[in-house]
Amino acid sequence: MSASADVWFVIINPTSGNGRAKKKWPTIKRLLVQHGFHFKYAFTEYPGHAQLLVNQYIKHNFSRFISVGGDGTLHGIVNGIMTQTDVPFANIKVGVIPIGTGNDWVKTHQIPRDIERAIQLIKKEQCSQQDIGKIEFLNSELPPVYFNNLAGIGFDAYVVSKVSKHKNLGAIAYLLAAVIGLFSFKNFNSKVIINSEEISGKTLMILIGLCKYSGGGMQLTHHPNPVDGLFDVSIVENLSKFEILKHLPKLFNGKIYTVKQVQHLKTTSLKIYVEPDACLLVEADGELVGAGAIELSLIPKALSFYC
Repeated sequence: MSASADVWFVIINPTSGNGRAKKKWPTIKRLLVQHGFHFKYAFTEYPGHAQLLVNQYIKHNFSRFISVGGDGTLHGIVNGIMTQTDVPFANIKVGVIPIGTGNDWVKTHQIPRDIERAIQLIKKEQCSQQDIGKIEFLNSELPPVYFNNLAGIGFDAYVVSKVSKHKNLGAIAYLLAAVIGLFSFKNFNSKVIINSEEISGKTLMILIGLCKYSGGGMQLTHHPNPVDGLFDVSIVENLSKFEILKHLPKLFNGKIYTVKQVQHLKTTSLKIYVEPDACLLVEADGELVGAGAIELSLIPKALSFYC
């Protein structure tokens, strides 16, 4: 089952966008044919399936993939690319037809949400590259996880754990989950090793950004740049519930950097240690990927995509 160079593989997450990806697939399929794409396709059937599909089809000489879904679908495809060893990462190219709850990654790269315009953009085959982050879990045997947008530990990941119940509300689901989470999340003790320094104290969340938007349009790090070879890190200190509500608009207007309890740093790597019994969740690209202490490192320009 080998593929010629002009065949694409399309991965559709039928649950993306509260089921809109499945409903729109007949239209997307018709437009792909109309625009001259030769392709095979598959629907994801369970969490992690997109990663396995990419692993499998790279072995069968596919090098061009199209993601039909949201940020989580793209996250799975990126992890499929980064965990295979058959082809250099940058030789695998990805197009995105965004149909999800947040569609945050595409905002940074100005990829249109209109289906036909997104397909036309992919057809031009104008490629860009960006950096990828790698998460390794220090106190467990979980495999490494890769991310292309933003990772977080603490309140940010706690909100992600609550979002699924409200995804029918679209991007506002993240805001609602954040407000609900305020009443049950407890700040935690952390130690961050970054740029040969140690930063310790009571913490609300720690965010590691590559791209500008997450959580349905929130801007959680100061000045992320997906091609500068650096993480953009925000360490949000011991804010009270009142202070969080007070500063909530700044999560959306990009002015989080003005809050004095938020430290901003640039780095290529860092380690985050947390209380062992806190079981703090870790999220990457809006997906829960594990819990506990982590080490993060950056892989420059590892993802090639059409934009």
